[in-house]
Amino acid sequence: MAVLALLLGAIMVGTASANHSWNGYHWARTANPFKVELGDNMSSDWNPFLKQTSADWSKSNVLDTPLGTRRAKGKCRPTAGRVEVCNGSYGNNGWLGLAQIWISGGHITQGTTKMNDTYFALPQYNNAAEKEHVVCQEVGHTFGLDHQDESGISLNTCMDYYHNTSNSDTKSTSPNQHDYDELATIYAHLDSFSTVGGTVATPGNSPDWAPAGEHASTYVDHLPNGDELVTFVIWANPIHGDL
Repeated sequence: MAVLALLLGAIMVGTASANHSWNGYHWARTANPFKVELGDNMSSDWNPFLKQTSADWSKSNVLDTPLGTRRAKGKCRPTAGRVEVCNGSYGNNGWLGLAQIWISGGHITQGTTKMNDTYFALPQYNNAAEKEHVVCQEVGHTFGLDHQDESGISLNTCMDYYHNTSNSDTKSTSPNQHDYDELATIYAHLDSFSTVGGTVATPGNSPDWAPAGEHASTYVDHLPNGDELVTFVIWANPIHGDL
């Protein structure tokens, strides 16, 4: 699957240590483990995938990802201090899924992820493994993780580019040990303040993304208050023929 994003470090099978931080972005917190609540704004058919994603990422030694009640309004408006997870028919705009994080001083203050049902209704995407792959990956981005590999091979992680083709094709539907190792590296240090749990409010809505035909990997919006909104996009066919 052509999941276009900025690759900061590729990890191949057998590599001893992880190295796929997303530009050093991380949640500020004063202790480990910490909690990043995942707001459950998903429809009933998506709930099993979000529950599995929550359970998988909570296996990390440095963070827990419990599910929270629905708070997002409109087309997935963010909430300070947590990640809103949404699905909807967002239209034929080119993207299958996306993750957005709001950055203040290098720290994540809030995040959103969206799954585009317009494309997930199509046969090539409408299977359980592909849905789990995309939900797991988009949520992983909101913790500061980049991709492990962009070649299309499976590294048995949801943070690779492998395209799951059927319900039984579950090679890349969960994090692997490299992902947990990288989270431990990202969050090895502590901060003197916290951005989790709504302690820091960041203004701004989650805009519709993205115009069909764009081939950029990552988008950065500079907000009026000096913060940044960073977006990862997973494109759908026919935008990229190698999906």
